[in-house]
Amino acid sequence: MKKVELEIVALSHSITQTHSYAVVLGEVNGMRRLPIVIGGFEAQAIAVALERMQPSRPLTHDLMKNFMGALGASLEEIIICDLQEGIFYSKLIINTDSDTIEIDSRTSDAIALAVRFNCPIYTYDNIISNAGILMDEVSNRKKSIEDNFESENKSSDDLKNMTIDELNNLLNDVLEHEDYIRAIAIRDEINRRK
Repeated sequence: MKKVELEIVALSHSITQTHSYAVVLGEVNGMRRLPIVIGGFEAQAIAVALERMQPSRPLTHDLMKNFMGALGASLEEIIICDLQEGIFYSKLIINTDSDTIEIDSRTSDAIALAVRFNCPIYTYDNIISNAGILMDEVSNRKKSIEDNFESENKSSDDLKNMTIDELNNLLNDVLEHEDYIRAIAIRDEINRRK
């Protein structure tokens, strides 16, 4: 089967499921996108790594990376290898000095590790053909997506009405509670004003 390399193009609240997030993977040098619904903790783990934030203590995926490094193993790639009843299945391809090992993984965990190891993400052509969407389709749906996010955008409007001092205090508070996704939005608002 032909492998297709993917990259993370977006991480946002899921339109279809409350209290869930979607990571959107895009075909490298292509127009197809693969949206995958993930949980809040996994979204946070991916966001922390994407934004190169340094939590005060290692998160679970950081611990896994440290553990693998201590044992001389490295994550070479992840493959989103199957789709059954709307659930994506993935495997980690891990190299050691003496062997290459494939380990079954939830796709969200595999992506969180891929970001930390800076390794490629792949799927098979048949999976992205069946579950992916073309950019043209994304553009056509943009208006309805924006409508669904209108209430979510009100919270970012609240940030716009805060002073820099209030934003910095709020940022410290959400970091203390390890709400890294909210911290990213606050940090972006602070940076926008500089």
